Amino acid sequence: MKKLGIIFGLSSLLLFTQCDILESVANDILTASDSTSTSASLTNDEVIAGLKEALTVGIRNGATAASAQDGFFMNNAIKLPFPEDAIALRDKAIEWGLQNKVDEITLTLNRAAEEASKSAAPIFVDAITSMSISDGFAILKGSDSSATMYLMDKTTAPLTNAFKPVVHNAIETVKLTSYWEPVATRYNKFAKLAQRPQVNPDLDQYVTTKGISGLFHLIKGEEKKIRLNPAARVTDLLKKVFGSVLR
Repeated sequence: MKKLGIIFGLSSLLLFTQCDILESVANDILTASDSTSTSASLTNDEVIAGLKEALTVGIRNGATAASAQDGFFMNNAIKLPFPEDAIALRDKAIEWGLQNKVDEITLTLNRAAEEASKSAAPIFVDAITSMSISDGFAILKGSDSSATMYLMDKTTAPLTNAFKPVVHNAIETVKLTSYWEPVATRYNKFAKLAQRPQVNPDLDQYVTTKGISGLFHLIKGEEKKIRLNPAARVTDLLKKVFGSVLR
């Protein structure tokens, strides 16, 4: 009768959920408490703590991979291409025989993202805000990237503000502007004479946007590992929380 009372309480809080789905979720959350089972039920605090821990593990692993030499440049899934707003500049530079300069700019863009990623982990970890109980269980029972999508939705704006000065310093460190400005200046002289739009893309914003996107891509991969591969659940809490989800 006690378990039925708990399930009835869950039903009243989640009226929008179909009865058969609710029963499945409730049975999942309330780990069997029969005399033949010694597994403890998952508490709300454990679910939230487990999700935060999963995000933290994913963030640290993702940031480590991204900040390594060629972490962006040699990973086609997250590699920063030549800025889309400056394709005309790229094409004209190649026409002028400056392919090597174009390649240097592309490489240095990625070096800036790699350099910035060295400081990314604490920024991301600090940005993990408290989750509501309903958010937590929805994420736990959601897709293989639900936690990452939640983090993206809640933290992209503040992360961008925090990440941008880090990127600016990284751009200065790898001397990206020293490669960019000579090519952009030459192109803009041509563009002015030809009455074409001049280019001046915000490299700080470009590297910030692309860099954060790349990091979220890596975090998503880490979350999927934790959900699907028991060996990736490196703490007891991760094993308990994600091991409770029936697939």
